[in-house]
Amino acid sequence: MSESSLSGRGGRRAPAPSAAPSREPRPAPRSRLRGGDKRDRILEAAVKVFARQGFYAARVSEVAKAAGVADGTIYLYFKSKDELLVSLFEDRITRLLAHVREELPKVPTAAGRLERIIELQLGLLEGERELAEVVTIIIRQSTKLMKEFAAPKFLAYLDTIAEVVADGQASGAFRNDVSPHLVARATFGALDGIALTWALGKAQRGGLVKAAGQLAQVLLRGLAPDPSP
Repeated sequence: MSESSLSGRGGRRAPAPSAAPSREPRPAPRSRLRGGDKRDRILEAAVKVFARQGFYAARVSEVAKAAGVADGTIYLYFKSKDELLVSLFEDRITRLLAHVREELPKVPTAAGRLERIIELQLGLLEGERELAEVVTIIIRQSTKLMKEFAAPKFLAYLDTIAEVVADGQASGAFRNDVSPHLVARATFGALDGIALTWALGKAQRGGLVKAAGQLAQVLLRGLAPDPSP
């Protein structure tokens, strides 16, 4: 689910004197890729260090060592350790939101779209126990970071879930006596709780996939319209 930068080359072969200018712009994209890769390495290293040491006990120097960069390099991308943790959470939410927005148009029904969201959110953590520990346990250790949950990207993700629920209500597939945003928060809370217990337990492979199906059924039955006249 990681993002990449793609570029293409084309055109006719040119005489030797004009070949050099055509190659000059290429170092800039490679430089940007290296920068992006370095930031990603720092985030991946932070997941491992925070999960192993705990957020407060972990040192920036340990993250730098795990990422294979100098200590000062961390501060080129993140102002503080707090910002590093918040950025890690937002990075995962951004990836999840992008993937959800890509996948939902492929699903024709509101029920199917809600089920797909559940699958995608838990699927992001499948096989990533350390990441699950960081986003479900360590972030809770800081009131300041909990407030960051109100960040625009997180709210945008909740809005996406709420829109699916509202669409289902409009089509008659879901009961219309519940708030779409309440359902969105309840859905995220349930998913977060499942990931938390999975990370604290044996973190069995396939466990989150199985849980996704069961949670989807519970939520969809609760959202089903009342059959009585």
